[in-house]
Amino acid sequence: MESQKNIPKELLDVVNFLRSSSSGIKVRVGALGGKRHDYFKGKAAVKAVLSPAYAKLKNAPKVTNEQEAVQLLHTIIPYTYFLRVDRGESTGGSKSPKVIQINQMQMFSPDEYYVWLYEGSQLTTYVGGAVMVAIIFAGVLFPLWPSSMRLGVWYLSIAVLGLIGLFFVIAILRLIFYIITVVVASPGIWVFPQLFADVGFVESFIPLWEWDIPKKKKSKKSKEAKKAKAANGTPVQIVDGSASPAGRIPSARIEEVPDEDA
Repeated sequence: MESQKNIPKELLDVVNFLRSSSSGIKVRVGALGGKRHDYFKGKAAVKAVLSPAYAKLKNAPKVTNEQEAVQLLHTIIPYTYFLRVDRGESTGGSKSPKVIQINQMQMFSPDEYYVWLYEGSQLTTYVGGAVMVAIIFAGVLFPLWPSSMRLGVWYLSIAVLGLIGLFFVIAILRLIFYIITVVVASPGIWVFPQLFADVGFVESFIPLWEWDIPKKKKSKKSKEAKKAKAANGTPVQIVDGSASPAGRIPSARIEEVPDEDA
């Protein structure tokens, strides 16, 4: 768009920050004119401008409060990097993108939605594409590589395969050792207990071993006691029967029945 070329450098830095993942803005996908477009809520952009990550930008305008953030984002709208939209119903099922339409009255508000008409800096895409082409080209020319380079790649591949094989060997040996210790010294010992845990590489080998102590399950008595306590603690509305005639209990009356033999 022609208007996007006239944006000042400091505002362009703000736009690139908002479009990047470092801003933390939650991006949603909507259908604008039959095409998919990313859009966001104004509140998320205000929060991003007030974040510490934005404060680290060198040439970006300084923002100290929410009012200044809204004013800054409002000044970007005329350059059509993002525009205010109205969100409608989804195009299909619940997971389908919702229909969005550009609102004729353009202003920035934290409670409104805004569609991105800018894909962000393409430098990373271009560099990544160039690297991929270079790798493919180098692979095609592998027979023409010097013998020393081909030998180095061969050693590197053998080392990687060796590490993968070593990992499987450790996994099998620790399982065998665990089965033996379950029989000999119950409840069993795990070597490298964090090996398959969702931790870092170094943390996977710490600690060296650990007893396989099962977690204690809560007894049924304690569960029943908690349920009884919860039931006793539930407030119950007490209705006074004497408050209404319908709630009164009729008094009992004893009648004397004459004896038939008399």
